[in-house]
Amino acid sequence: MARGINKVILVGNLGNDPDTKYTQSGMAVTTISLATTSVRKDRDGNQQERTEWHRVKFFGKLGEIAGEYLRKGSQVYVEGSIRYDKFTGNDGQERYITEIVADEMQMLGGRGEGGGSAERASRPQRQEYGSGGSGASRRPAPAAAQPAADAGFDDDDIPF
Repeated sequence: MARGINKVILVGNLGNDPDTKYTQSGMAVTTISLATTSVRKDRDGNQQERTEWHRVKFFGKLGEIAGEYLRKGSQVYVEGSIRYDKFTGNDGQERYITEIVADEMQMLGGRGEGGGSAERASRPQRQEYGSGGSGASRRPAPAAAQPAADAGFDDDDIPF
């Protein structure tokens, strides 16, 4: 019988640039702040928006990828699990934290989203990263390695 399911799926935009740190063993730990917004109509028919902020953590290779490719404003799809932790602060008070531990990520939107040119942002890209269940990362070629037909350069000009 199933032990239980702890599954979170989020699609939102980064509120700031990713924060990547490394453990003593060299494993990357990247933290992002992800905003999800829902819209509903109130009794008077006016649209009401509600934005929720989520702390999302990526570990290992996924953390390295998130730290390198995500930027403030980037739209991203994240799958993971929710974790609640309790710790004692410097003032002796018990504090609680809720975070999402990601095991899958897909970058959504254009390459230029979050700070690029309008031309680049108009070309949608979709890249998927994650654990793949066996611990091996699925990492497609970067978006830059897939030039548009009107880019004006040959494949030999690409540095990778």
